[in-house]
Amino acid sequence: MSTPIRPPEDSKHARSFYGEGGGSIARDLSLKELTACVRDGRGPLWVDIDTSVRPQLALLEKVFGFHPLSIEDVMNPHGRAKVEAYDGYLFVVLRAVSFDEQTDDPYDLETENIYFFIGHNVLVTAHAGPSRLIDAVAEVTIRNEDLLARGPGRLAHQVMDAAVDSFFPVLDRIDEFIDSLEEHVFQQFREESLRDIFAVKRMVLSLRRYLAPEREIFNVLANRPSPFLTPDHQLYYRDIYDHVLRINDSLDTYRDLLSSTMESYLSQVNNRLGQVTKGLTVVATLSVPFVVVSGMWGMNFDHVPLAHHPYGFLIMLVVQMALGGGLLWMLRRMGLF
Repeated sequence: MSTPIRPPEDSKHARSFYGEGGGSIARDLSLKELTACVRDGRGPLWVDIDTSVRPQLALLEKVFGFHPLSIEDVMNPHGRAKVEAYDGYLFVVLRAVSFDEQTDDPYDLETENIYFFIGHNVLVTAHAGPSRLIDAVAEVTIRNEDLLARGPGRLAHQVMDAAVDSFFPVLDRIDEFIDSLEEHVFQQFREESLRDIFAVKRMVLSLRRYLAPEREIFNVLANRPSPFLTPDHQLYYRDIYDHVLRINDSLDTYRDLLSSTMESYLSQVNNRLGQVTKGLTVVATLSVPFVVVSGMWGMNFDHVPLAHHPYGFLIMLVVQMALGGGLLWMLRRMGLF
């Protein structure tokens, strides 16, 4: 795999791609060139901004002149996914998800907010820190120069499609988790399975919470007329909308499977507790004759039957065993064990 092509982490210049015509692309424009492109309305232009670098963040206001409310949303790393129309551009917030490979918790998710400013000739994407998702789309743009020429709407679709598709590897891992949990519950019955069930269920609920607003976002992008998205572009957004529906249906299925698995686990706990209780009940019932008979013949009286009989102990032992066997026969006839 090739190394992602991007400016250095401490670079003051945002990563940018500008279609010069004739199929050639100019990359990483200087501040002066970038300002000229925006002022003259030249395009197509894609600028990717790392909001953790202050000079790059300042471009949103100083060069592009975006609305302060949308810039405020960009500065909030945990903002809710949404779509809003401003004067001169369309503002979209999407959330991508992945497993956090740097922690020991196999159920730990990490999220990444990606912000889109979609204009007539310009697409601006913003994110906090490096983004593997943006890096992958940038490499596609470099290899396929025609992608940038299709306009900001199609380029934004490429990034949004990658953001939504980031849910699918997570769903595949959840499917593996559920198969493992079912094996632990029905075959091995591990006690820690309940903790794992709750962890996976919490992860599914988190994914549903992340995905819920994106369903409405793509419904708007795919169906509501917009001067920044042509009907041809909206066809592609309908495809993303279908992906969102598929993911949502899968999450509903996983939630139901986890609920059924948890109910099965609790049922097995109750069954095991019932078996233990039944065993203790049988033991307690069988001990009754021994306790009663031994208690009666252990009293301090002078005249106790068989007290001086040479075989008194053996007789009482046989009587107790017979009473115990009789109780055992009665319990079995009654189907109690």
